[in-house]
Amino acid sequence: MKIKCPICPNSCMLSEGQVGLCRARINKDGKIICENYGKLTAIALDPIEKKPLYRFFPGKMILSVGSYGCNLRCPFCQNYDISMADDSKVGTYQTQPDYLVDVALSMKDRNNIGIAYTYNEPLISYEYVKDCSVLAREKGLKNVLVTNGYVCREPLDNLLLYIDAMNIDLKAFNEDFYRKIGGDLETVKDTIVTASKSCHVEVTTLVIPGENDSVEEITSASRWIASIDENIPYHISAFYPRYKYSDKRPTSRKSVYDLVEEAKKYLKYVYPGNC
Repeated sequence: MKIKCPICPNSCMLSEGQVGLCRARINKDGKIICENYGKLTAIALDPIEKKPLYRFFPGKMILSVGSYGCNLRCPFCQNYDISMADDSKVGTYQTQPDYLVDVALSMKDRNNIGIAYTYNEPLISYEYVKDCSVLAREKGLKNVLVTNGYVCREPLDNLLLYIDAMNIDLKAFNEDFYRKIGGDLETVKDTIVTASKSCHVEVTTLVIPGENDSVEEITSASRWIASIDENIPYHISAFYPRYKYSDKRPTSRKSVYDLVEEAKKYLKYVYPGNC
């Protein structure tokens, strides 16, 4: 019997042993679980600004971890080697939540404030992220999500009880763009609105020449973010050729800074990235 995965709007119907589009969730013994539970591909102590979070404990460090898989299909993905992979294509090391939290605690003397779930899409590892977040919160650590925001409301609400900050990708401000990458704009907008009521939120758009970099689109995005809260920081980042877009030209520094100035007409905190 097929079972629907409840985590994201892809709503994959999975037979026993079948893995979803994200390559990380599986129907096992009649229950949908994250097959990549505790299987880390990357771990590093990063500056919090690298997430990017510029107005959440600036100057601090955060233990950043990622696994593999993603529920979108961005041809410009900067981390495609893990986000588009499964565990047969990448090396992983098993890290249980209690061990991860102990590692994070051991790094407090190095200015670490907590754990960031990042690098690939963390929400497809919902159960692992939640288990880690509960333990981290009990130990006084901060929990940070760096996510594409393409998630169903119920798991999001459940997880937000333990999340202190999020950086959410706003891939574009047009529905056609989201259709091309297998998502939808309204879901991501709802995630931003919902999260902003619960924790610190910053938003990032990677601007790709000829795709989502028009003044009109960034203006619309900025005005919409401001309608939630003009204090939400907005990161406008330059694209560099990568993955299936390796033949495209990078975003010019001038383009990024021009868009930053436009966004500043509506938002208090706008930052250039990758420049």
